[in-house]
Amino acid sequence: MNSIKALIIDDEITAVKTLSLMIKHYIPEIKSLKTTTDVYEGLHLLKSFEPQLLFIDIRMPVMSGFELLKQVPQLNFSIIFTTAHDEYAIDAIRFSALDYLLKPIDADELLNSFTRFIEKQNNHTLNMALYNNFMHNLNVTDKKEFKLALPTLPGTFFYKPEEIIRLEGESNYTKFYFTNSTSLLTSYTLKNYEDILLNYGFIRVHKSHLVNRAHVINYLTDGMLTMSDSSKVEVSRRRKEDVLAMLKQ
Repeated sequence: MNSIKALIIDDEITAVKTLSLMIKHYIPEIKSLKTTTDVYEGLHLLKSFEPQLLFIDIRMPVMSGFELLKQVPQLNFSIIFTTAHDEYAIDAIRFSALDYLLKPIDADELLNSFTRFIEKQNNHTLNMALYNNFMHNLNVTDKKEFKLALPTLPGTFFYKPEEIIRLEGESNYTKFYFTNSTSLLTSYTLKNYEDILLNYGFIRVHKSHLVNRAHVINYLTDGMLTMSDSSKVEVSRRRKEDVLAMLKQ
């Protein structure tokens, strides 16, 4: 593997020092690391240092991480956002299949993020598509307008929650079924999408099934849901009471 150049932009000196030490200790592949607490110096370093990986804080007083990135004409690097706040922006990030680290940063989470960076590092087309979708999500006024990025083998697709009828877990994969009668298989677990979609009207009805409540037609006494595409989905016995209560809301 070629040596990796990384840049940290964060207005908190202690946060910069902590992340720097963690990178030096856990990620020897990052041979060259620069840091700054000044957003304008950060913009300069993005051009002069040309890092492959940027760790950037979301909330900074002079300019947010998002505002800074809007000033970069060509995003030829990968981004891992860092934040101490569980905020609106995190949903936009997660919907866009981009990476973020919650402070205080956990070593395992840092390593997982770096592994995902390596996997996607040379796919600039994908990185741009994900980032453009992220900017869309960040700029809409209603979270219902968020688009979920679904990376698959043929390419990356973007869907609003209302266009998703249901999800079915298959080992470490998840199959999506849409209102346009198509389906997609992604290499992420159902749990990953459950965490993202639970606040958007989706219900876990079975260990293998997540459904969009808006697309449930009825619940039959045999323990099956009928969906808007006429498919049937089993409700597990231990989830039955919770599922019925959520459907009645």
